[in-house]
Amino acid sequence: MSTGVRIAWRAIPHGMPRRDAAWGLLVSMLPASARLSNPCPRCGGPHGPVRVEGADAVASVSYAGELAVVAVGDSRAIGIGIDAEPESDPRRDAAGLDGVLGPGEASLRAWTRVEAALKADGRGLRVDPATVRVRDTPSGWIADVPDGGAFEGWDAEGPTGVLVSVAVRRVSAGALSFAVRRVSAGAAEASGPATP
Repeated sequence: MSTGVRIAWRAIPHGMPRRDAAWGLLVSMLPASARLSNPCPRCGGPHGPVRVEGADAVASVSYAGELAVVAVGDSRAIGIGIDAEPESDPRRDAAGLDGVLGPGEASLRAWTRVEAALKADGRGLRVDPATVRVRDTPSGWIADVPDGGAFEGWDAEGPTGVLVSVAVRRVSAGALSFAVRRVSAGAAEASGPATP
C-alpha cells in the first residue's frame, strides 16, 4: 500500500447486509493474508472497530445512506477512522446537531471530523464528542481527543452529496498521501495519490 491511506465507496446492493458490502471493499484493498474482525470492546459482539490481522494495515468503515465508505491505512498509521454523512438527511436534519459538540449547533463537517477522530482513537462514542477539540492546519486539521492524543485529519473527496473526513494516528513521520476509489457494478476507478 504505497499510497499511505486509501478510501473507497460503493452502493450497497439491495438485499445485501451493509457490513458485507463494506468488508468486500476492504478485502479488495488489503493483501490476501488479511483477516477482518470487529469485536465490540464492551460485549464482544461483531459491531466494534474493524481490526486487521495478517497484514500491516488498519481499516475503518462508515455508512452514508445506501453507501458503504471505507478507509485503509498502511504501516505508517496505527489508527484510522473515516466518517461519511449525507449532506441531506431528513431524520438528522429534523433533529439537528444542536449540542452534540458542545453548546450551539454543530456543522455537519465538524461532526464528521470528530467522529473520524473518535474512530481512529478506537473508543468511538464511548468518548464524549463534545470533549474533542479540532483545529485547522495548512494540510487539513488536527483533532485532540481526551486521553487519546492528537490525530491528523483531512476532508476527503467522496461520493456526490456526501461529506467524508479521515483521521489517522501516525507511527512515523513523513507525509501520508491518499487515493480515492469508487466501486460500482464490479468496476473500480482510482485517482492518483494526492497529499492530504
